[in-house]
Amino acid sequence: MLETIAIVLLILWLFGLVTTTLLGGLIHVLFIGAVLIILLAYVNGGGSRGST
Repeated sequence: MLETIAIVLLILWLFGLVTTTLLGGLIHVLFIGAVLIILLAYVNGGGSRGST
């Protein structure tokens, strides 16, 4: 779940970098949020994707 949100945030961040410089602060907040979510997912889950 968290990884899905992080991927969506990364895609939105890349889209923002490509399309416009308006709201640049918001785009970077999305990027920082995505990175934090990925780090939390790996710290909490040990980075094991696909295991049950």
